[in-house]
Amino acid sequence: MDKELVAEWFKFADDDIDTVLLLKEMRPQHYEIICYHCEQAAEKYLKGFLISKEQMPPKTHDLANLCNLCAEQLSDFSGILPQCSYLTQFGVQPRYPKELEITNANVDQAIKYALEIKNFAPIQKLRAEIIKNNE
Repeated sequence: MDKELVAEWFKFADDDIDTVLLLKEMRPQHYEIICYHCEQAAEKYLKGFLISKEQMPPKTHDLANLCNLCAEQLSDFSGILPQCSYLTQFGVQPRYPKELEITNANVDQAIKYALEIKNFAPIQKLRAEIIKNNE
């Protein structure tokens, strides 16, 4: 496993989460950008996991597809498929005008799901393993 590469993917995902939390405090809120970064964080955590399993992730924003690939490696990932499916809609559409109407409720749900994926036990276990080996 290329632990440095996995750590880099996780760092970029963490940066997306940090961005989400900062943007959430701004007024007015930028719903599209917040939801987009939630999707991006989840995507990077999933791709980092796949890389840890020596699997090159496909170039896709389809989190359900990525989650299913992760589940082929570790069945626990099927437990976060609903979160991944929900966040997928924010990977492309919010970047273009009038493609997707996003509400405050969508923002709250997207943040909740992105944090659930970040804190998902297999992701945290992998993060701990990488940190331990880098000490």
